[in-house]
Amino acid sequence: MKDFKKSWAEPYKMKMVELLKVTSRSQRLAQIKKAGYNTFLLPSDFVYIDLLTDSGTGSMSDRQWSAFMLGDEAYAGSKSFERMEASIKEHYGYKYVIPTHQGRGAENLLSQIMIKKGQLVPGNMYFTTTRLHQELAGGIFTDIIIDEAHDPLNEHPFKGNVDLGKVESIIKKHGAKKIAYISIATNVNMAGGQPISMQNLKQLRSLTQKHGIKIIHDMTRVAENAWFIKQREKGYANRSVEEIVKELCSYTDGATMSAKKDALVNIGGFMATNDYDVYEEARNLVVVYEGLHTYGGLAGRDMEAIAVGIKESLDDNHQKARIGQVEYLGNKMIAYGIPIVKPIGGHGIFVDAKAFLPHLSQDQFPAQALAAEFYIDSGVRTMERGVVSAGRKANGENYNPALELVRFTIPRRVYTQAHMDVVAESTAEVFKNRNKIKGLKMIYEPKYLRFFQARFEKIK
Repeated sequence: MKDFKKSWAEPYKMKMVELLKVTSRSQRLAQIKKAGYNTFLLPSDFVYIDLLTDSGTGSMSDRQWSAFMLGDEAYAGSKSFERMEASIKEHYGYKYVIPTHQGRGAENLLSQIMIKKGQLVPGNMYFTTTRLHQELAGGIFTDIIIDEAHDPLNEHPFKGNVDLGKVESIIKKHGAKKIAYISIATNVNMAGGQPISMQNLKQLRSLTQKHGIKIIHDMTRVAENAWFIKQREKGYANRSVEEIVKELCSYTDGATMSAKKDALVNIGGFMATNDYDVYEEARNLVVVYEGLHTYGGLAGRDMEAIAVGIKESLDDNHQKARIGQVEYLGNKMIAYGIPIVKPIGGHGIFVDAKAFLPHLSQDQFPAQALAAEFYIDSGVRTMERGVVSAGRKANGENYNPALELVRFTIPRRVYTQAHMDVVAESTAEVFKNRNKIKGLKMIYEPKYLRFFQARFEKIK
């Protein structure tokens, strides 16, 4: 009998479904024009398969919905906060916790507290809201990710790694006091959902301790990063995701978290720290920007769901299925000849728009144009991660990142493999007609985070 690879199935079953609207091509064409060729401006009612983001779009479990009923909506001293705080301390190991309405609320607090005007903030590739908060606080982001991360075809297993030589050069040139902190993301979003290795983080921790520099952890997708360490890094195959996450966090001094990703909730986040002085300042500022330090802009029921979601996110079977679905879609695209970022990342597939549309220059926004075409073809909503997302420099010039990508982000516990088949087949159809795709020009640009609200029109 011929050998075969065993199939796997999701470690859950469905109790409720949401009915989707199936639209015609003419309807979709009208909607994308109305939205200024920006998929963020499409009404969700006209979206068939929504892969815009994995932020707050996952499905909560029956245990999370049950926890909703335990929500303590007291304005002060909420028991729900105590349960969320206990879960964070148990599973991540940080000493002090400040709740926020989502990750960018935590980024705002931390940036105001830890950055002095003119200080550098080295990080393993920028993220949009993170860099903006750093810049608004007077900081200057500096990229310290390994060069392999900027090459979509390079199959380095840990493209989220820090180039320690770049860090040492910055310290030598500017001095440790010029550095606010090192900003480290686990499973780097803009690189294609690429992980950092435990060894690399340990080495960075050793280097920063010599110079008295703190490491702040963007831990939005830390559990996904842990799964890749379990699969790829020597010595971790028999360790659980939960154990690996705890170790990852132990090499950092504080964290920001959007619980809308790994922790499987629709809203919520937190800032965590091991430094009491930072915690004390954050506890004061959170009252100004978010809410009291025992709710931080969240309802009690949301904090209850986070407490449960954190634990569920650390289950090995959950991560196997979650990342397995992403790999399934990525492998189907590869089989169709679609150029994607390799190796396949943790939270989505990133199509290389430069390779897909080589006839378009970067100033014609190829990733933005391609995301619109995917929607027109099948009603699948994706998003641009290229020159539009990168924004502008202080002098007004566009950042021109090496990676010009369309992100197919997979919500957790939402879609079936059949949905992934539809998505892959749509990319193949658009790929066949790629030479007909025209570029875009921007006709409206907001001041901040332009990718959310910018509008475009086709270049004639």
